[in-house]
Amino acid sequence: MFKYTVCFVKKNNELLMLNREKAPIMGVWNGVGGKIEKSETPDIGALREVYEETGIDVGTFFSKGTVTWETPEGELDGIYVYLYIADTDLLYETPKKTREGILDWKSIDWILHPLNLGIAEMVAQYLPVLLKKEGIHAFTYKNGQTYIS
Repeated sequence: MFKYTVCFVKKNNELLMLNREKAPIMGVWNGVGGKIEKSETPDIGALREVYEETGIDVGTFFSKGTVTWETPEGELDGIYVYLYIADTDLLYETPKKTREGILDWKSIDWILHPLNLGIAEMVAQYLPVLLKKEGIHAFTYKNGQTYIS
């Protein structure tokens, strides 16, 4: 079992993104999420993290799979990835300063723009698949590329 989750809250053609103030990935935009506590499953940890970081009570969400990579020590590490489709009438004012960083709605086109250097390294590679394909996916990140299996 991996230690972390990342969750993307989608409303229409936007995702709620977090510009992190702390390491890892300080200063870049990513989904919300965090560490799974010892007594939690990845699903429960994802729900808790979304609520803690945004105040949004995620009712229905989709586990979209995992992203894995090899650590410098040669060990397998990874993260559980989730997608939540928010109600179109959800009112959530941004930008919003939180203890983790700044939350803001970002258009999917902006997030995936090839010249956007402010998005977490792997997100632009796996996010298009998560948003378009149903099912649970396994992504492997190796040598700067993400592979779908």
